[in-house]
Amino acid sequence: MVTRLKKRKTSLFQDRLNILLDIAQTINEEHSVEELLAEFESVLLNELEVGKVLVFTYHDGAWENLLSTGVDQTELQNIDVERDLIKYSQIENITVSHPEQLKSFDSVIPLFHRYKCIGYVLIGDVDEEHQGISPTIKHLKLIQIISNLIIVFIENKKMQNALLEQEAMKKEMELASRIQNQLVPKDKELPISTKYNISVYYRPQFEVGGDYYDFIKLSNNVLGFCIADVSGKGIAASLIMSNFQAVFRALFSTRINLKKLIHQLNEKVNDSANNEKFITMFLGKYNTITRKLTYVNAGHLPPLLFDAHKNKLTQLEKGCIGLGMLDEIPSIEIGKVKIEKGSKFMAFTDGLVELENGGQIESGLEHIEKILSNNKSFDSNMSEIKSLIDDHLKSDSLFDDVTVTGIGF
Repeated sequence: MVTRLKKRKTSLFQDRLNILLDIAQTINEEHSVEELLAEFESVLLNELEVGKVLVFTYHDGAWENLLSTGVDQTELQNIDVERDLIKYSQIENITVSHPEQLKSFDSVIPLFHRYKCIGYVLIGDVDEEHQGISPTIKHLKLIQIISNLIIVFIENKKMQNALLEQEAMKKEMELASRIQNQLVPKDKELPISTKYNISVYYRPQFEVGGDYYDFIKLSNNVLGFCIADVSGKGIAASLIMSNFQAVFRALFSTRINLKKLIHQLNEKVNDSANNEKFITMFLGKYNTITRKLTYVNAGHLPPLLFDAHKNKLTQLEKGCIGLGMLDEIPSIEIGKVKIEKGSKFMAFTDGLVELENGGQIESGLEHIEKILSNNKSFDSNMSEIKSLIDDHLKSDSLFDDVTVTGIGF
């Protein structure tokens, strides 16, 4: 004969099993985190007769409150997980000796996943007049199992969402990279002339970067070109530089005065960057008939010009401050230089000359100057520059976008 006690135990076991099955079904139905927490809260309050609940979880290096029911804000704020709960490694009833911050709770339930503590559940405020075994006591293990299921699911859900966000970001970065790569001219798109030879190297540090260069044949006799570098790198820098490219292409023409162009570009950079970033730039116009180069260096690393006949290396420094540094550029000095036949011009961004070495940043132009200051061909010099960059890549000393542009005359 089945005794009344056995019937009661069987009924209790069946109730617990039903609760577990309901929770498992809710998890399998891929409900949202909010819906799952609502179901969890309902089970604790209605099925297991728990009056107040606090759930803490460890996520992204910090403890956070996941669920708070029947607990006022002051109680919640007074609890510090590291100070008050870390010491509990198993389920404990704390009704006899309450720590001061936990005096309104009856039990602490630690949660583990793969032997690692992932959370804590505090329960209390049960019906003191309830006859028989207190729900706080007889359901502790069940609450721990349910809580573990819920927390592990939520963590997996967060990881899944993070992976989806990363995948979406990756696709956005790939799209941004493709768009940006379309903005800078490819080798086959560079102007071709018997009076000059253009060569470039472009490598963003990440999928997108803040460097920009351009060569535009303004007329049959005039070549326009620039190299620019926005402060910072990554998406923000690339967006500003993409906008700058569109503006530059729209404004640069054979007739425009370089001073006027610089003022207009400065205004546009201020509008797009909101005084948070600036752009350094070297801008030049070369007339193939007069062999005169007119330029403005707007805060950029001075390009190098080597005159083979005089065996002289010159830094092209004349110009003004960077674009976007001030609302108005106070003064602009136009640089003018006669280009002798056989001369070689090279411009670059600071990613080429600022290198990381043992945690320190080293900067210097000596190696670049040595590569250019000789009677070797311009193509040979550019090959050496590219080999130098390859060496820097192998030593992992590059930490910024690298762009090099050169012209052999």
